[in-house]
Amino acid sequence: MGHTVDITQRPCTIESLTRDLLDLGVSGVLLAHTSLSKVGWICGGAVAMIEALTRALGPTGTLVVPTHSADLSEPSEWVNPPVPESWWPVIRESMPPYEPARTPTWFMGKLPELFRTQPGVMRSAHPQVSFAARGPHASRIISSHELDFGLGEGSPLARIYDLDGSILLIGVGHDRNTSLHLAEHRARFPGKRVVRQGAPISIEGRRRWVTFEDLSLDEEDFIRIGRDYEEDGGPLERGHVGAAETLLIPQRPLVDYAVHWMERNRG
Repeated sequence: MGHTVDITQRPCTIESLTRDLLDLGVSGVLLAHTSLSKVGWICGGAVAMIEALTRALGPTGTLVVPTHSADLSEPSEWVNPPVPESWWPVIRESMPPYEPARTPTWFMGKLPELFRTQPGVMRSAHPQVSFAARGPHASRIISSHELDFGLGEGSPLARIYDLDGSILLIGVGHDRNTSLHLAEHRARFPGKRVVRQGAPISIEGRRRWVTFEDLSLDEEDFIRIGRDYEEDGGPLERGHVGAAETLLIPQRPLVDYAVHWMERNRG
């Protein structure tokens, strides 16, 4: 609370945040990544920010938010912290299954956790990298999220690409820009590696541990990719939401740029 007051000249309200978002030009399908603490003191916190995003997009806009639950994963891959090998079978047998309405987000912040519970919000079926959406295009974006390669061609990210959507980075950098993982799936580069993952899901009311394929993902160069995109004149709008530096980026040109960047620079 103290930190957000310190960086705030005047309280952020639904109305002021809506104006900031409209000044940036948000519209259509919008994938939002937010750090509320960077925005400053918000009267109403995450509730107010979601309302501002909803008002700025209007009835024709669709708001999309990542609602990942990466803790529902293969225990042999856990490193922070690792667990004893003798625990792995117990975890696989007893971890509660992913359920869109019940499973909380994991280290995603206040806004995604609140948004997924709100009226009219749909959440996709992937146990680890789900997305939530509300608006006219929510069903198209959310309904067919495939288990294999959950941030690839069968993901909400690819549907946002199809719909010519935009990315909003409020107080966060390109290291939090999930759409760059879609580029990672599309790019061809040495060392690209497929891994086996696992998670508990519910099938016809019965819990099952399922395994599936995914890429070994790597965000280490995402900040460089974003910086080079900006320096090379890629389309974007720059502004502020409250005190937070904010970027509004059309997803398609960024993903296309990142594919070529990875093919030139990775490996």
